[in-house]
Amino acid sequence: MLIEGSWVDSSDAKTLDVINPATEEKIYSIPCASQEDLAAALLSSDIAWKKWRDVDAWTRSAKLRRVADILRERADEIASALTEEQGKTLPESKGEILATADQFDWYADEARRIYGRWIDGHNSSQRLLVRHQSVGPVAAFSPWNFPALLAARKIAPAIAAGCSIIVKPAEEAPRSVFAIGKACMDAGIPAGVINIVTGNPSEISETLIRSNIIRKVSLTGSVPVGQELLRLCALGVKSVSMELGGHSPVLVFADADVEKAARTCARSKFRNNGQVCISASRFFVQDKIADAFTAFFVNETQKMKLGNGADSGTDIGPLSNERRRNAAEELIRDAVSKGAVVASGGRRPTNLKKGYFLEPTVLTNVTQDMKIMTQEPFCPVAPITTFTDMEDALKKANSTEYGLAGYIFTENTKTAFLASEGLEVGMVGVNNMILATAEIPFGGVKKSGFGREGGSEGILEYTVLKYINIQL
Repeated sequence: MLIEGSWVDSSDAKTLDVINPATEEKIYSIPCASQEDLAAALLSSDIAWKKWRDVDAWTRSAKLRRVADILRERADEIASALTEEQGKTLPESKGEILATADQFDWYADEARRIYGRWIDGHNSSQRLLVRHQSVGPVAAFSPWNFPALLAARKIAPAIAAGCSIIVKPAEEAPRSVFAIGKACMDAGIPAGVINIVTGNPSEISETLIRSNIIRKVSLTGSVPVGQELLRLCALGVKSVSMELGGHSPVLVFADADVEKAARTCARSKFRNNGQVCISASRFFVQDKIADAFTAFFVNETQKMKLGNGADSGTDIGPLSNERRRNAAEELIRDAVSKGAVVASGGRRPTNLKKGYFLEPTVLTNVTQDMKIMTQEPFCPVAPITTFTDMEDALKKANSTEYGLAGYIFTENTKTAFLASEGLEVGMVGVNNMILATAEIPFGGVKKSGFGREGGSEGILEYTVLKYINIQL
């Protein structure tokens, strides 16, 4: 773990094993933080924040830019480690590391653009000022599906705003977060500004959030985990940002380029094996083009090669752990039991004896009462169903408790505007499915959470407003 600028083992020598999901073999062990370790990280974070918050924005900016440069220089090495422990293909892993560098690059600029206000008072001898100040030490919890990028969305703006941060990466895939910590150290960011602890998630989260040192909590995770952390934060009245996943609808209207839309949807759906918060997960196709769309979608799906993400030519790697594969198979069984048809996939590949592999799956004849349509799937299963008109499409798309992202395929400008405005989500893609980038505010509504990561809005999540009234 990284505590006070040093790489340390657990004080009680406890460890957790990290498993390669493509081979089911142990890669290495990581420390399991003790209460003593967490206390050291908290103290380190508190001391570092009280110094770092006073460092000028230009200096913080320069160091963040250097972190970005270092990550790009080491992208191949970090990507290889990421694929080994998470399972995604090497091109996807390298793309994630470059996107991680972009977060630091973007917030290198935003560090210098935390604007305040000067307001005229009721008389000429009054001066009213509003300024943003660093919120304080942050506890950040990031998941395994994009372990580097989702951690960077918290680390970069927090450091840019003058905060210190304790990061708890997913125990399944922590090495890329260690690489970020190393890059921060090598870029000259002072010891204690970033601490990284690993181990038991519930023990770490409860200890950090209950501490009076932590002023801000940021989580990317599931709704149940988010609800539990919110309860802990309520006790200390702590600032919170949460991105809790989604169940993204896709609306394909009859005037769309059907073949292009189907190919785009298939390739996007199975990126990272469907283990993407904004992955397209419910496909609503206007009834008159549904058969053609499904045929193109299935054809594109069957072109994809399943295998070890480290192997050249692999399109889809394994699921990240056995739990995810079991959950995916249960969704398929439930759908089939209620009348769904498996148009492609649906089985464990016979040629891959080891690893958490599942064929990319397409389901048709899908109805709204199936679990795949209401529960966040996070797996390579694509349910396709139909709608009649705009009203029907929006009613079905908005029928879940999630509201992270949504997608629309149409050649009609009016349809694009009305559908995008009608979707109850935080982000919309029209004729494209590439939404995440450093310069946009990423986040959702309803049970998908609140707060935004990325963009000029993201850094403000790590500040507090101070109003100053001066009478001359």
